[in-house]
Amino acid sequence: MAENGAGGMGWTLKKTVVLVGMMGAGKTAVGKALSAALEAPFVDSDAEIEAAAQMTISEIFARDGEGFFRKKETQVIGRLLELDDAGGRILSTGGGAFMQPQNREMISQRGISVWLKADLDLLWRRVKHRDSRPLLRAPDPYGTLKGLYEARVPTYALADLTVETKPEFSIEQTCDRVVQALLTRPDVLEKS
Repeated sequence: MAENGAGGMGWTLKKTVVLVGMMGAGKTAVGKALSAALEAPFVDSDAEIEAAAQMTISEIFARDGEGFFRKKETQVIGRLLELDDAGGRILSTGGGAFMQPQNREMISQRGISVWLKADLDLLWRRVKHRDSRPLLRAPDPYGTLKGLYEARVPTYALADLTVETKPEFSIEQTCDRVVQALLTRPDVLEKS
């Protein structure tokens, strides 16, 4: 187990916390804040995939397709969950990662999933001006996002914990809400 400290309070993080949810939900930003608050390592599965492939996610999608990307994503998530020997870490995943049954099973066995639940309007405000989202490179990006949202929400709802994100919440406020949710699980996080 890793002994972690936050603001003078000690924490013990026993499992990897896996942030799941739609693109634009804040998984990376909240994950980094959570990492700092709990003094636990932070990793982003998309960044790890890009580093291993020496290509961006968009380039992987364009060259090899989504099916290939999803296989690599599962391999990377499995590897990152196995690196849990020093206690827990914070793992941010891509929006589609939790849709794969194999990924959900690995996460359930080795970590805890936290769904950062954001409504469609908030997601759209956050992603509409970004060109780094290969799934939104479509004639109707809002319609594509809406379709993905509607298809994915029932699966995200299978996450171990749900934390709502709202436009008025800062990254730190959302991080605090995640910590409070984690504290309901003595198998994951406890004050030491």
